[in-house]
Amino acid sequence: MGKILIVDDTLFMRTLIKNILFTGGHSIAGEAGDGEEAIAKYKELKPDLVTMDVVMPKMNGIEALKGIIAIDPAAKIIMCTAVGQEQMVKLAIKSGAKGYIVKPFQAPKVLEEVKNVLAT
Repeated sequence: MGKILIVDDTLFMRTLIKNILFTGGHSIAGEAGDGEEAIAKYKELKPDLVTMDVVMPKMNGIEALKGIIAIDPAAKIIMCTAVGQEQMVKLAIKSGAKGYIVKPFQAPKVLEEVKNVLAT
């Protein structure tokens, strides 16, 4: 399974994703609370996959996505979005995201998306 970097500005959401990923047998490379930290952690940890929240302070998920893709064009990033943010998801996919999951998270959907993206 993959080493995953979890990026979300709320500890609750990071913990929720972490618990879902653990049940799927994945390991957590690290966590970040905003886009700037996400890029720094990506460089440091070289994770197999990133789950990236769209709405965050300092630097949003789309900007962080672009920053990571600039460092590693093969980066595997799944965007985490709330219902009703379809435009942001389309922009993220155009910008290099490999998939997305919708909040509130449903464990089977999260694990399936992670498995599919890791397999690409």
